Amino acid sequence: MRIVNFDKGGVPGIAADDGSGWYGLTEREAGFPGTLPELIAQGADLLRTGRDLLPMHSIDLSSVRLMPPVPKPPKILCVGLNYDDHLEESGLKKPVYPEIFARFATSLIAHSEPIRLPRESLALDYEAELAVVIGRGGRRINHDRALDHVAGYSLFNDATIRDFQLRTPQWTMGKNFDGTGAFGPWLMTPDALPPGAHGLHIQGRLNGQVMQDSSIDKLIFSVPTLIEMISVAITLEPGDVIITGTPGGVGAARKPPVYMQPGDVFEVEIEGMGILSNPVQRESQEETPR
Repeated sequence: MRIVNFDKGGVPGIAADDGSGWYGLTEREAGFPGTLPELIAQGADLLRTGRDLLPMHSIDLSSVRLMPPVPKPPKILCVGLNYDDHLEESGLKKPVYPEIFARFATSLIAHSEPIRLPRESLALDYEAELAVVIGRGGRRINHDRALDHVAGYSLFNDATIRDFQLRTPQWTMGKNFDGTGAFGPWLMTPDALPPGAHGLHIQGRLNGQVMQDSSIDKLIFSVPTLIEMISVAITLEPGDVIITGTPGGVGAARKPPVYMQPGDVFEVEIEGMGILSNPVQRESQEETPR
């Protein structure tokens, strides 16, 4: 089941698709179950919600504004250097513990919205990734039960301002420029995918050219392992998002480097999950606070 979080003329909406098309409701209509972020926060059964939406009226996704599945997650926990080929191109050794860093909600954008190239840099890189949305919270979660805590999966482009990222050992600045974290287009419920999305093909394309090509089974730290290891220290909450890492082929590792430019389009595709597509746009003068 795919479930989408959308806005129609300023009114929140939710729709589901089991392969027969999108059906759903807006907040102003009778029977509206709540927005997708609200349902995740409540620990709702999203598969049941999706089934309940299917008898509703058809939703044309081209006529609504898609939103990130969770626009304001309590936490966005990203994993660096989680594919062997990305480690190799980075010249680093295989880690014994995942490299965890944070993103913030102010960096998030939805499917089809522009990734913004800031005026302070030309080093805007792409990173195709699998996103995991937590549905049931907990601390010290057992590996064998970790996937029971997953509400669903989505696609993510962890676009990075490389020169800012590498100015210090901490990656926070380079990973958190406004308008650089593309997230969506929808949430896939776990029943629709292999456990932990294991084995699914992941690809990143710049203007149609394949730049990243790998499989989720090549993660050094799998989805249940990440949930287990992160929750040793941090209580996971419903709505938290774990961004699992990117395969090799990033622009900074190429010779010469390949960075995204205004007018480019980057696509993240994961087998069975769809495509997250975003154009690149230079940040405008109007986006500077006064």
